[in-house]
Amino acid sequence: MSVTIAAIGGSLRAGSYSRALLRAAARELPPDVRLTIWDGLERVPPFNEDLEVGPAPEGVAELRRQIAGADGVLIATPEYNGSIPGQLKNALDWASRPRGAAVLEGKPAAALSASPSPRGAARALADLRKVLTVIGAGLIETELAVPQVHTQVTPGGRVADPVLRDRIRQLITGLAQHATAASPALAA
Repeated sequence: MSVTIAAIGGSLRAGSYSRALLRAAARELPPDVRLTIWDGLERVPPFNEDLEVGPAPEGVAELRRQIAGADGVLIATPEYNGSIPGQLKNALDWASRPRGAAVLEGKPAAALSASPSPRGAARALADLRKVLTVIGAGLIETELAVPQVHTQVTPGGRVADPVLRDRIRQLITGLAQHATAASPALAA
């Protein structure tokens, strides 16, 4: 049985390095792992508890379906003003609801970050890990911050550095193993 991973890029920019890293991850998949990149972040409206009583807005419903239908989630974030982008945080807020039945609760998850800076968006990565932990996602220990990403990854997701390709492969493999361990159906 194959492991499915929902990948979410935290930037709205079409040519973002976060999305490029997800495309790179899609090239480094172990056998029996499928990765689907979700590009609906801009369709998720601002979180509003008043909207929780009725049907979820379409962008929210789409996000929840994507996460619920996957065995694990991979989230890539850039760093905006020392943290994760507001739109990504907003989507995570929606995915954390309703409490006790949220699609991210207990879901195996991995985080990575990218920045043209020498730090690789490490502060955003730390904030993303904090948010995912509070939500109750099954966050794996392995994470990846990619510094000076503009010199390492093409917009199409090509990675020249074999060390970075290996680190991406390790992250995906760790997430797939965590998802398999968390699901009796996958482990069988």
